Amino acid sequence: MTVSSQRRSISIPDLRSTIHGQVIAPGDPDYDASRNAMSGEFDRHPAVIVRVADTDDVITTVAAARESGLELAVRSGGHSGAGHSTTEGGILLDLAGLNTLDIDPATRTAWAGSGLTAGEITAATAEHGLAVPFGDTGSVGIGGLTTGGGIGYLIRKYGMTIDSLLAAELVTADGQVLRVDEQNHPDLFWAIRGGGGNFGIATRFQYRLRELPGIVGGMLVLPATPDTIAGFIAAAEAAPEELSGIANVMPAPPMPFLPEEVHGTLVIFSQLAYAGNDADAGQRALAPFRTLATPLADLMRPMSYPELFPPEDDSYHPTAVAKILFLDRVDRGVAETILEHLNASDAPMRVAQLRVLGGAMARIPSDATAFAHRRSRIMAALAAFYEGPEDRVQKQAWLDRFYEAMRQDDPGAYVNFVNDEGPERVRAAYPGATWDRLAEIKGRYDPENLFHVNHNIPPSS
Repeated sequence: MTVSSQRRSISIPDLRSTIHGQVIAPGDPDYDASRNAMSGEFDRHPAVIVRVADTDDVITTVAAARESGLELAVRSGGHSGAGHSTTEGGILLDLAGLNTLDIDPATRTAWAGSGLTAGEITAATAEHGLAVPFGDTGSVGIGGLTTGGGIGYLIRKYGMTIDSLLAAELVTADGQVLRVDEQNHPDLFWAIRGGGGNFGIATRFQYRLRELPGIVGGMLVLPATPDTIAGFIAAAEAAPEELSGIANVMPAPPMPFLPEEVHGTLVIFSQLAYAGNDADAGQRALAPFRTLATPLADLMRPMSYPELFPPEDDSYHPTAVAKILFLDRVDRGVAETILEHLNASDAPMRVAQLRVLGGAMARIPSDATAFAHRRSRIMAALAAFYEGPEDRVQKQAWLDRFYEAMRQDDPGAYVNFVNDEGPERVRAAYPGATWDRLAEIKGRYDPENLFHVNHNIPPSS
């Protein structure tokens, strides 16, 4: 069987004879389930899906893409909001089979296969009172999360995911397998800490593990008013660095612990995490948030870190439009803008997600890694769910107005939250000298731009 696309072809029998993992072609029983990404926006049909079992399979698949000319997409967990973890008519390289995890509690390090999810590693390391500062969703694959930066519940205490990255094993466009760290290919190590999948396919990551026997925190739901939103951000900025969190200004979902009369009204649906050893200090750090208003729900308590990551529904494939931006401030006027735009939408789910940054993340020099926004103060993600093409147009127009109303003086973007928004938004993620350095490194390691199904950085000549 030979599969062709745009006059390019690949032999499925040849692949199956060399791949140790699984080769899935159109018509196979598990093809449709295997091609689906997390987002329901993308209904794409790869010419072949290669679920690799080892590094040799990655090398073979990269060679097949190079020789056939078919587009190569790489999937770690499938959460790309831009659709980069799938392809129409190309080769989808699925890393899920690279799921070995070797934890060394004595040295507080771990080697993790890039097919693992953040939740799987978080659960395993928690058994030793340790953690990697990943994001806020357990089902996200560590490949894209790590190479894009990694912003989550430990951002102020331990920094980004890339700030705990010690090394990676990388398959390059010409099929080499490189150990990449501060001593070996340091330019490439700099680039993969924020530069995404432009430079190769990471098969393993080595992380420094951080001490985290538990947290004090969890869910706190407050009524959303200009004062509570501005007050929440002020409290988060004034909090000790052990405290990080997420505030989602959104309609209250019909959850059983929320009063029925608030269902559908705008609330601050927050998750807070105090990453310190003193539970009393944690409760003191959380107290200012509880006094902003009478909580609609207060589920904060001492807990294990994995409890912040509830089980997820793998069959859930939402369709949504979204944009990311950095803010210098969220005062009462900005809070009023948030509420005005959320009230102007009829989307059953729309959200302004706010995260106060700083702390450990901000102490690292901006040019130390390819993530260049160390001094950004607040990250905001704006989003709305939609149903069908016509509704998407309406929700996108609403989102664009919301985004323009929220823009301030920080023009940057966090690449892991940038959707399919064009090259200008990719440049916003990599300003000035960062872009130039990445393009030069790309030109040395991937001059033909084989790895282009990403927020692409074209190689400089």
